[in-house]
Amino acid sequence: MPTLLLASKSPRRRQLLTQLGFPVRFVDVEVDEVVDAATPVELIPSGLALLKSRAYTQPLADDEVLVTADTIVAHRGQVLGKPHNVDEAVAMLRSLSDDSHDVYTGVCLKTARQTVVFTEKTTVWFRPLSEEVIRHYVSQGTCLDKAGSYGIQEWIGMVGVQRVDGCYYNVVGLPVSRLYFELGQLMRKS
Repeated sequence: MPTLLLASKSPRRRQLLTQLGFPVRFVDVEVDEVVDAATPVELIPSGLALLKSRAYTQPLADDEVLVTADTIVAHRGQVLGKPHNVDEAVAMLRSLSDDSHDVYTGVCLKTARQTVVFTEKTTVWFRPLSEEVIRHYVSQGTCLDKAGSYGIQEWIGMVGVQRVDGCYYNVVGLPVSRLYFELGQLMRKS
């Protein structure tokens, strides 16, 4: 069983990866997440995950796998990042209300010998969200560190998400089923 080195500050990714049952160590990488404006939305997360993996310069042991990831929310062709303030969070949630959006997570798995990059897409449909529901959720203060201004695992997901097409955990921040599958493939090839 490999030791996974997770290069992420996301508490949700840390929790999900730990729950898979692999030994996990947390490592830091610092990158400037600048994306060319011409990059297609669906390619942004995998490009950023690869960029993060290249920023980790320590040698990897034969039983270690570096895991890097990036998640974006895309609505009507626009990327919705983390809101800068409460007003921006409210505006994002208003735009997602009674509509669907896509969540893309790019993941890079890197061993001493090879690198695998993949992207998982999940479509989420919100019910119509009243101003009262939006403002109540935003007042809880947890939305400011999340792309698209929401966490599906939080209250707003319980009361507002009508349907999910794809991996639920992808929306939380890490497509664990696909990651588990890709890890198995990677370890067989090593």
